[in-house]
Amino acid sequence: ALGKGSDLEKAFATVALVYNNSADSEGKLSKAETKSLLQTQFEGFIQGQENKPKYQEIISALDEESENKIGFEDFMILLVSLTLMSDLLQDIKHVKTTV
Repeated sequence: ALGKGSDLEKAFATVALVYNNSADSEGKLSKAETKSLLQTQFEGFIQGQENKPKYQEIISALDEESENKIGFEDFMILLVSLTLMSDLLQDIKHVKTTV
């Protein structure tokens, strides 16, 4: 459907597909599933962040009250939060692409 979409549209479509493939019939993930998905699919961004207080806060919240589920909107907020604190983001900022 997004064959002619922009790179940004394709990136967000990929996030939605990965999330939906892991979500339950209600379109949600358990906190444990969310943590696992982040660790397997977002490893490059979270690698080396373990000692940062904000990262620890996010992961601790996923370890608590595991019966609570995460919707797509909250999952996206987690992705943005982890991206903003990531050391990888600094590396990405210095990459220039040619079109």
